[in-house]
Amino acid sequence: MRKALSPLGETEMEILNHVWNLGEASVADVREQILQTREVAYTTVMTIMKNLSDKSYLKYRKEGMSYIYSAAVQPDQVRFSLIDRLIDKVFQGSPKDLVQTLVQSENLSEEERNEIKKLIDNMEEQ
Repeated sequence: MRKALSPLGETEMEILNHVWNLGEASVADVREQILQTREVAYTTVMTIMKNLSDKSYLKYRKEGMSYIYSAAVQPDQVRFSLIDRLIDKVFQGSPKDLVQTLVQSENLSEEERNEIKKLIDNMEEQ
C-alpha cells in the first residue's frame, strides 16, 4: 500500500488552520468558520476533530457539555513535516528543485519574488 503524500486530508488541514487561528475552538466554532465559505455538517466537523485528536494534532478539554480543542502541534511542525515529504516524494530529495519550481511559478508576483530574494539574502547574512 502506497503512503499518501500528506498524512492529513484537505478538510483536516482546513480544520487545523481554523483551530490555529482561533487558538481554542469548539466544534461549533470551527463549523461556523467553514460555513463562511461552504456547507458542512456539524457531525462531519466533530468526527474530523476527533480524528485529529486521535492522530495527536489536537488536544481537548471538557467544558460543561462541550469539548474545547486546541493545537497539540504548532503550524511550523506540520508545515516542515509536509514540506519534507513533498521534497522527498516529488522532488527526489532536492530542496533546490522545490524552490526553483516555486520561483518559476506563474502564480508568483514580482513582489513575492523580491520577498523570497530578501529571505535568502537575510539567511546568508546570519
